[in-house]
Amino acid sequence: MSRYFWSWFSNLYSEPAENLDKFIQNNLQPPKKELEKIDERINTICEFLEKQQSPSQVKGIVLCQKQLKQDSFPLQYALELLTVYAWEQGSGEDDFNIDEGILTVLELITKYKELCIYWTVNYDFEDETIRNYLQSQLRKDRPIILDPADPKRNVGGNDPNLWQQLAKEAKTWSTSSAFKKENSSSWKPWDVLPASLYVTQGHMLDKFIYDFLQPEQESLEQIKNVVNTIFKFLTEKCFKDSTMTVKKVVKAGSIAKGTALKSISDPEWNLNPRGSDVDLVVFFNCFQNYNDQIASRATIIKEIQKQLEYCPLKDFEIEFADTKWKNPRVLSFTLKSKLLNRCQEFDLLPAFDALGPQVSKFKPDPETYIKLIESSKCNSGSEFSTCFTELQRDFIRTRTTKLKSLIRLMKHWYKQCHRKLKKKGSLPPKYAVELLTVYAWEQGSGVHDFDTAEGFLTVLKLIMRYKELCIYWTINYDFQNEIIRDFLLSQLTNSRPVILDPADPTGDVGGGDRWCWHLLASEAEIWLSSLCFKRGNFNPVRPWQVPTVQTLGSSGLRFFPIIKPIFNST
Repeated sequence: MSRYFWSWFSNLYSEPAENLDKFIQNNLQPPKKELEKIDERINTICEFLEKQQSPSQVKGIVLCQKQLKQDSFPLQYALELLTVYAWEQGSGEDDFNIDEGILTVLELITKYKELCIYWTVNYDFEDETIRNYLQSQLRKDRPIILDPADPKRNVGGNDPNLWQQLAKEAKTWSTSSAFKKENSSSWKPWDVLPASLYVTQGHMLDKFIYDFLQPEQESLEQIKNVVNTIFKFLTEKCFKDSTMTVKKVVKAGSIAKGTALKSISDPEWNLNPRGSDVDLVVFFNCFQNYNDQIASRATIIKEIQKQLEYCPLKDFEIEFADTKWKNPRVLSFTLKSKLLNRCQEFDLLPAFDALGPQVSKFKPDPETYIKLIESSKCNSGSEFSTCFTELQRDFIRTRTTKLKSLIRLMKHWYKQCHRKLKKKGSLPPKYAVELLTVYAWEQGSGVHDFDTAEGFLTVLKLIMRYKELCIYWTINYDFQNEIIRDFLLSQLTNSRPVILDPADPTGDVGGGDRWCWHLLASEAEIWLSSLCFKRGNFNPVRPWQVPTVQTLGSSGLRFFPIIKPIFNST
């Protein structure tokens, strides 16, 4: 019997990923006829018990047998609940990838010291007695996995040795061929944290961000080293035999802004942890204007990919993402470090150097934006936003640390919404939510040490009133030049929401009816019931008073917001 079991276990460990569903059906799922027989026997036993004179004694024996069975594997129920939680947070689909689901549960097991999971489907925080008890339960040592039917029962147990053994096995199982694709790359777990944001109280949001969203310094240093490798390749090797030269390479995106999210996996995890993508904008001397960028970027992207394939980077494996575009804007690829056991995803974007060398010292010359406006007449808005990457980066990077933490929180919330709603329609870009967060803080707070829950709630309230939004900044461009002024006034008369990119006036990331703001607004309304907006004493969090519209003032060309709050503190 023992020999048969280990033979079966070895078969599962080495089973290819594409066969897992079939393996479960053939080896783990009981046949339908057998289940029917079990149901018949259970019904017979139940009928017998109902006729007995001493049902309590018989029930006691049954409960003892059940408890003995549970004690043979004390964490079985905990793992069942952990599986449900992983699916709820990471997929929610009826037809999901089972490899990704298993990997997610294994990863959560390795993070047992951080687990804090509970449901409010049968009990909640409304009653004071239950609330006080739940709060005392949630303050206990982790792991915490409360039985959704019984708040007194923490099925996570109190024996860390069991979890330690499980975690060790989980890391071992991550190397199984069961999680390898046909092309030898690995399946990736869902993006699931050990604790849910929705059930995190407002006064605990700063800790939630610090524990689960803010990258560790070691991780950032590793990313920096990988970026330097790509930087050296682009500037020293890629075009050394070409007439083209790289003027500069600019790190962009969340890594450069200081708003990157923490990698979804622990650095020791064998599945190659991944977090935020790294955007690198490459400025070339062969681009003399915006039109050159459109005409030549596909050729340059093809050349970079060719050089990366022919001259592989030392200690790295590279995997390119397919593109469906004839004239792509970006080259996307993943670098896997053989030394650090880490994967990092990159986006390389060729761009025209519209700003020149004096980016951070002065406000851009109006002529720069006049040429942009002229070029945008034949192209879609924000076509050349990459040319203004440094301004986009500096707009966020210079902000207070806590505001950048709030942006991280909003990005995490957006990711959850995107996972849930992506099949229903195209959501507005994440950048729009980031700018809305900055705007909410500027108009509603402006202080360095603000209440995170209040900021979170304010942004959700603004999203709910998306039909009224008209937001812009004059930090890089303004209304002094007639051509720019006329263009801006035209932009501001577009269908709401209007949210102009502070670096690129042709980019309206609000987009009017281009995106499904109504889906995001509906989700924001659902989240108003979240515990995020309850304080420690369970008093409600109040949003900041923020206007939805910025309009022309009556004093010459001076612009200022009309203070017309869309919501108040009641």
